[in-house]
Parts: sequence; C-alpha cells; structure tokens
Amino acid sequence: MTQYIVRRILWGILVLFAVSIITFGMMHLAPGGPWDRESGNKPLPQRAIDRLNAQFHLDLPWYQQYALYMWGAVRGDLGPSYQKPGENVTSLLMERLPYSAKLGIGAVVVAVLVGFPLGVIAAVKRNSWADYTALFFATIGTAVPSFVIGIYLIIIFAVALNLFPVAATDWDDPKAWVLPIITLAVAPMAYIARLVRSSLIETLGLDYVRTARAKGLGERKVVLKHALRNAMIPVWTVLGPITAGLVTGSFVIETIYSVPGVGRFFVDSISRRDYSMIMGTTLFYALMIALANLFVDLTYGFWDPRMRVTE
Repeated sequence: MTQYIVRRILWGILVLFAVSIITFGMMHLAPGGPWDRESGNKPLPQRAIDRLNAQFHLDLPWYQQYALYMWGAVRGDLGPSYQKPGENVTSLLMERLPYSAKLGIGAVVVAVLVGFPLGVIAAVKRNSWADYTALFFATIGTAVPSFVIGIYLIIIFAVALNLFPVAATDWDDPKAWVLPIITLAVAPMAYIARLVRSSLIETLGLDYVRTARAKGLGERKVVLKHALRNAMIPVWTVLGPITAGLVTGSFVIETIYSVPGVGRFFVDSISRRDYSMIMGTTLFYALMIALANLFVDLTYGFWDPRMRVTE
C-alpha cells in the first residue's frame, strides 16, 4: 500500500508539473499584459511599465520567470498579486475559498440526495413512468447549460416571485445560497442519476443477484444489500473529482450570482492578466483534483474487496 501511495504521489507531481508548464505557456502567449489598461483609461507610461516589470521579474526570460515562480510554489509561496499590491496569492485564495467550499459542498449534498434516489428508482422501475420521468429530468439537467438554468431561476424566483436575492450582499443569510447551490447542483445531480441507473441495471442482471433472488430474498434486500454496493463503484469514481471541482469554485455560477469565491476571482484575474493569480488558482485546482482521485482510489476497497491493494 505504501508503494502504491508513493507511486501515485509521484505521478501527481508530474501532472502538476505538466499543468504548470501548459498554463504558464498559454498565459504568456495570450495578447496583452498585466499593466494594460481598459479602454477609456490612460495607459501607463513606458517608464512605469519597465519599473513594474523589473519589480515582478517580468523583464527576465520566460524560463527564468518560470523557475523563480515554481521555486516559490514548492515552498508554498504562490507569488504576489499584480492587481492587488501588497497582497499574496495564497492569502487571497484562502480568503475566498470558504465561499467556494460552502457553495460546492451544498451542491454536492443536493446532487447526491436527489440524484442517487432518482437513479435507484429509475433502475428498479425500469421502463415504467417513474423511469421515464427520472430520465426526463436527468436529460434536461445534462443538456441545458448551468448558466441558462441560473438565468431562469433568477427570473422566476428572484425577479417574479421575489423569494431570493439576485446578487446577495450578505452571504451570512441562508437565502442567498439557495439559488446558487441549486443551479450548481443540477448538472452533477443529473449525471449521478444517469450513472446510478445504468450501473444498477447492469448489476441487477449479474449471476449473484439472480442467485440471491432464487434463494427467496425480497427485492428490497436484494437491491439494497447485494446490488447497490457493487453499483456504487462507478459512482464513487466520479464523485471525488466532481466534489473537488465544485468545492474549488464554479466560474460561471459564481460570476452569475456574484459569489466572492475562487471561481469568480479566477475569471477576474484572467481579464486583468494577473499571472500569479492565474498560475496559483490553476495549480490549486489541479492539486485538489489529484488528491480527490487519490482518495477515491484508496477507498475502492470499501466498496469492492477485490480491488484492495495488497503487497
């Protein structure tokens, strides 16, 4: 087990290294720079730009810039923010992470509590009206983009019915989180429902399930005790990365509802060419995905003893 964990950690480091190179290259190949001003504002004089480039080491060759940044990153220093003088990227991420985490955890809970029962009902009641209804909602949730769902929820529940705020200013109010959480939960909820349905239908057709039925066990016991645990393996595979992705921030949802989280801040940093913030947020997101995948792989043995790693 120790060798397996070490091997996975080493592969994770290589993945982070590849992500950092790709992000750094695309970031510097994009037109513009961090000292460009938006239209309508006076551009900075060249002397000021040269001074800022020297201050943030942007006057060095690209490979030296990359080496300096990664040397700081491996020590936990993601660099200073270009657009917020005196602010560190790490502190800015930690300041906004609680908002993204609260939004993502709420969305995961809603997606699992709704999507899992829908998938089980659709599989057990296959080709019935319950199955068709569950598939209908799952297809809608998968096909319709989240920003479209968010706009409709705002029009109906915030503007027409005035039940929830459009862009909340007080995020301590539970009502401010209802629409963002539901909007973010729709897509993973639909995906989980479809995955549970297909996995459980396949499991219910296996020999050991037919044997359990032949022994006279009730259908509920066959489904809950024998089939469901085996059907959870593919669901558990995707649940880890989905959770990591939602918790680290949704770019679209946080922008629509003005949630002061990591996702919205990442979008702002791209538009302002804040190189340190772009690199730091991307590496943080990749690290969370790698850790989630490692956690999923290590817990496979709980669902299926045949997958336990042995010497």
